[in-house]
Amino acid sequence: MTKPPANVLELPFHERAAMAMKAAVEKVILKNAASGGTIFVMRGGKIVEISNAELREMAARILAE
Repeated sequence: MTKPPANVLELPFHERAAMAMKAAVEKVILKNAASGGTIFVMRGGKIVEISNAELREMAARILAE
């Protein structure tokens, strides 16, 4: 999982916002992968369902970081 650098408060606001968004998305992926849930995202202008199998693969990559 992504951890902020020690100097996070010295970074520009837009970098901190992007880091916070990435951490929030990772948390949603990990939570739904563990609970057997699915999520919906926008891809190519359409709303699509991300299956639990795909979420588990994403979670494994997140945890491997």
